[in-house]
Amino acid sequence: MLIKGVFEPARFLDLVKNFVVFSDEPHGLVKRVAKYHQYWAVNAAVESTVVASGDDGDRRGGVVWHTQGSGKSIEMLLYAAKVMRDPRMGNPTLVFLTDRNDLDDQLFGEVFAPAEILPEKPVQADSRADLRTLLQRASGGIVFTTLQKFAPLVGDDTNPVLTDRRNVVVVADEAHRSQYGFAETLTADGTLKAGLAKHMRDALPGATFLGFTGTPIESGDKSTRSVFGDYIDVYDLTRAVEDGATVKIYYESRLAKVALSDSDMGALDELAEEITSEVDEDEASKAKSKWARLEAVVGAEDRLDLIANDIVTHWEKRREAMLGKAMIVTMSRRIAVRLYEKIVALRPDWHSDDPAAGKIKVVMTGSAADPAAFQPHIHSKDVRRDLKARAKDPNDAARAGDRARHVADRLRRALHAHHVRRQDHAGCRADAGHRPGEPHLPRQARWSGRRLHRRLRQPPEGTHRILALGPRPGWRTDRGTRRRDAGEARRRTRPAARL
Repeated sequence: MLIKGVFEPARFLDLVKNFVVFSDEPHGLVKRVAKYHQYWAVNAAVESTVVASGDDGDRRGGVVWHTQGSGKSIEMLLYAAKVMRDPRMGNPTLVFLTDRNDLDDQLFGEVFAPAEILPEKPVQADSRADLRTLLQRASGGIVFTTLQKFAPLVGDDTNPVLTDRRNVVVVADEAHRSQYGFAETLTADGTLKAGLAKHMRDALPGATFLGFTGTPIESGDKSTRSVFGDYIDVYDLTRAVEDGATVKIYYESRLAKVALSDSDMGALDELAEEITSEVDEDEASKAKSKWARLEAVVGAEDRLDLIANDIVTHWEKRREAMLGKAMIVTMSRRIAVRLYEKIVALRPDWHSDDPAAGKIKVVMTGSAADPAAFQPHIHSKDVRRDLKARAKDPNDAARAGDRARHVADRLRRALHAHHVRRQDHAGCRADAGHRPGEPHLPRQARWSGRRLHRRLRQPPEGTHRILALGPRPGWRTDRGTRRRDAGEARRRTRPAARL
């Protein structure tokens, strides 16, 4: 397999040149090599893009249908690096498109920005005006934006043409969403209203469109293949599980029924469609207010009480049989906060004000203008990144609080014993160092404080200890010997290097 597969000369050179990624990440330099399905998908996507962007192409680059967890973000990175260097594309402009700010930030900040494989640094559009500036260029460029930034400016019905070059490639992440609003309607005030997908194509009439998704849609009025073209490569859940790229998914119905009228149920899909296809971000915000009535029903106190009890019971029973973590997804931030409050009311020891401690956390964005109940859960990007790392780390102890209390109790008892020993050594056998009714501790226990102190000084696993070898503050040299003024030698630790 290796000799005829990986080490085929042309393929091996391609793998080394275009499919090895070094990323400068917070915990150090990380090296990644593409898996086989990523290698074939990227090469197929590049060839499909070259054909679709040609003079006779239909500008539909195709769809990469790879299941969740298979590494689509890395595939997009590898695709960008290779297609940018392909001489047939003539130094193309790449536009990476999402439909949410958090996805845009994640793809740009966590995958593309730290990578060293790209021929030029990617940029992120801050506004509609900034996007127009970034796309009005002669060649090159890797631009990240949300679909909403293609909306016309206030007072305009359509977008101007930003560039009509055919070597512009729009790469849509989660391509099954928000890509179907091509129809135009005339509003009551005489203006034309169209979906964001049409406004994007008006601004980039010569662009080729490539889609990445784990759940393509094929229905009467929505078809991912009709918009982006045929499937380039398919890597479904069955193959991913067989390869060990992801784990099996088991579904268990644990529904908390919602009391909705027939009219509310019928309006649900209509509201969702209206919100996701709104032209303007402000109008989309107004449309979201129509969810308020449904959100109030879904987030009713009685229903949240039921869900909180079910989550706690189910989680604790599951923990008896296996290890693991859980994720709770809610309809709104308000529901997330209230559900958190109800869960920690049932299990107070799960809560901690420290983001690095506690068993349950709310991860959401917000600002100082949000309600007071939201504020304890609103953190900076760095803290949210650390919370994400905790969630991904299988060694992050779920019982950290229990361990901390255990260590603190041992330390208290050991220091108490050490205090007794000092009293005895000074000839003061008074019971001031003892609790009433407690016997004097034996000599071995009296010294346990020092031993425990030494144990607590041990660096954590995965670190290297560096001892001070020369004179440092707190030391003095006398007659060729090194003595301490006070304390012991200082130790410093640094994280182990990772590649």
